[in-house]
Amino acid sequence: MMDLSRRTLMASAAMAAAFGINKRLAFVSPAQAEAQLEPTVGFAKYKVGSVEVTAMYDGIWRKPHDPAFIKNASIEDTKEALAKAGMTTEFMPIPLTVVVLKIGDKFVMIDSGSGVGQWQPNANHLPDNMKAAGIDPGKISTILVSHFHPDHVWGLLEKGTNAPVYPNAELVVSSTEYKWWTEEGRVEKLPDARKAAGKRIAENFPNWKNWKLVQDNAEVAPGVRVVAAPGHTPGHSAFLVASGNQQLMVSNDVMYVPALLAPHPDWQGAYDQDGPTAVATRRKLIDRVIADKMMICGAHFPFPGAGKFAKDGDGYIFTSAA
Repeated sequence: MMDLSRRTLMASAAMAAAFGINKRLAFVSPAQAEAQLEPTVGFAKYKVGSVEVTAMYDGIWRKPHDPAFIKNASIEDTKEALAKAGMTTEFMPIPLTVVVLKIGDKFVMIDSGSGVGQWQPNANHLPDNMKAAGIDPGKISTILVSHFHPDHVWGLLEKGTNAPVYPNAELVVSSTEYKWWTEEGRVEKLPDARKAAGKRIAENFPNWKNWKLVQDNAEVAPGVRVVAAPGHTPGHSAFLVASGNQQLMVSNDVMYVPALLAPHPDWQGAYDQDGPTAVATRRKLIDRVIADKMMICGAHFPFPGAGKFAKDGDGYIFTSAA
């Protein structure tokens, strides 16, 4: 599956072993953990059958520790999980990776990143990394949208003007997700912390004519199907990429920080709108990935965002390709 160029191989040598991974998340010193937070080269390419996958680094949120971040775990619990994964405990590191699939001569992007600093000031690397990877944004014909959280869709909107960044691309999203966020009166029902995002969505997305609303299991690009993955948001979606006898589960935010949720899959994140449903979805999807022996990538996995899961008692072990 992995077919790396020499340049990319130099940038992420361990990617070449992604289907023969034999190590867990590395145990490193705090200084090393900090140094490894951001990649030295911001893109990596690999293959799923004939599909070329390009992972592009957008940036990282150095989120201050917050007792509300995991509803059923303390800050001490989350720090312990980070330490066991060899990651910094000074803050909660939440990176963001965006994936583009080249299927034949078509370019299909999954989510759009956070909009050049519109989510977090230092999450602004996607345009440069897309250019470095040789991908012309004007040639992206389809954007598969997993859900409407800002770090996944603010890249659809120009900063300041809210003009569409990809006016000619087909925007594909679960009908449940679209209708939930755009229904009349939704903004007033949102928690105060989400009202601004909800207002921006409600005032702009319904005006665009390039949305395609789909259901679970719909084929949204050749060899790519929607996998309903509710809980994080009502219509949150994963995408299953299949080519030949190879598969990749693009899991988006199902298990957004593996260092925490692989060993503790029942932890419920503050950004999971329905925590119990998110947990059930997480277990169902990861069990499927393991049973089918497929590769998985996630928006907030360690860059390049790809790896494998294995069962470990009641939890899981995540092995990163980074």
